[in-house]
Amino acid sequence: MVGALTGPLYDAGYFRALLIFGSIMLVLGQMMLSLCHEYWQVLLAQAFCIGIGTGALFVPSMAILSTYFSTRIGLAIGIAASGSSFGGVIYPIVFHKLLPQIGFGWTTRVLGFIILATLIVPNICMRVRVLPAKSRSLLDLRAFLIPAYSFQVAGFFFGFMGLYMPFFYAQVYALQRHITNENLSFYLLAVMNSTSTFGRKFQPTKFTIQANANARTGIIPNIFADKLGPFNVVVPCTLISAVLCFCFITATSSAGIIILMAFYGFFSGSFVSLPPTIVVNISIDSRDKIGTRLGQSFAFISLGVLIGTPIGGAVLERGGFAALWTYGGCMLVASGVLLVAARVSWRGWGLLKKA
Repeated sequence: MVGALTGPLYDAGYFRALLIFGSIMLVLGQMMLSLCHEYWQVLLAQAFCIGIGTGALFVPSMAILSTYFSTRIGLAIGIAASGSSFGGVIYPIVFHKLLPQIGFGWTTRVLGFIILATLIVPNICMRVRVLPAKSRSLLDLRAFLIPAYSFQVAGFFFGFMGLYMPFFYAQVYALQRHITNENLSFYLLAVMNSTSTFGRKFQPTKFTIQANANARTGIIPNIFADKLGPFNVVVPCTLISAVLCFCFITATSSAGIIILMAFYGFFSGSFVSLPPTIVVNISIDSRDKIGTRLGQSFAFISLGVLIGTPIGGAVLERGGFAALWTYGGCMLVASGVLLVAARVSWRGWGLLKKA
């Protein structure tokens, strides 16, 4: 949701301020987590401090790429975003290994120092290439008059409601159904994040074991997106992700669920990495509004992220895992249908058209 504010601030020329502010908030939140003993303290440190910090970093870091790249913007975003999937592999494993050795406090501090070290690089290197001609409003509501923009926002809203079911519940599923042991189930997330490095994008938001599953990025689909168009890539990847989510119903062996997690990580990765590319393409004639449009679109989509997983938990409690995987798959199917509508409204029905 923070993107609704940071997008316009980026368009107004405050990229450096957002970068520094976001970095401070991210490191501060992680360090303060090591001192937390009550729920409200964790809420402040993780949900608000880190949430606001990553919100300040996310949209500007994607929007700035459109000022440096044009013909291969999809590949540029995919490569830039791939770091979050790599982080989604590294951070949980570091936490898992250090926790029994040095305790919770110092383990979270070590992660904080890793965050600090990696954030030094963008703070030194990232610079705005094109300064804004004039200030912008907080919202560009006229963008919703573009059918493709509105359909893609709605599509990703429903998609994110179902996307994270395997990320949050696959470990529990594997343990309760005795598909894997506890040690192997932990690494299921690492498997999914490692394949998502090549199949997805970024959504760096929270750095706890479960929430790291949210961070993912994509390179390979973004390469095809530059050649075929982002809609022509994200639609089939979304529908394949839906089929894979349904397939969790039949997973009964460790080999089966590992393969499912790997393929789901790859194909769902495009679903996370391509939205910025789509907004950039739709806004090709309004590049000075890219930050604002990215921010407001992710502000709406964030509501799907917010409510999707708790709804999944309620579905699991009432209907079991089969109902949970069905819920996730259906949300992704609905997303695919809306993204098809966005693609058709943008470039028509021609299958060979780049869109």
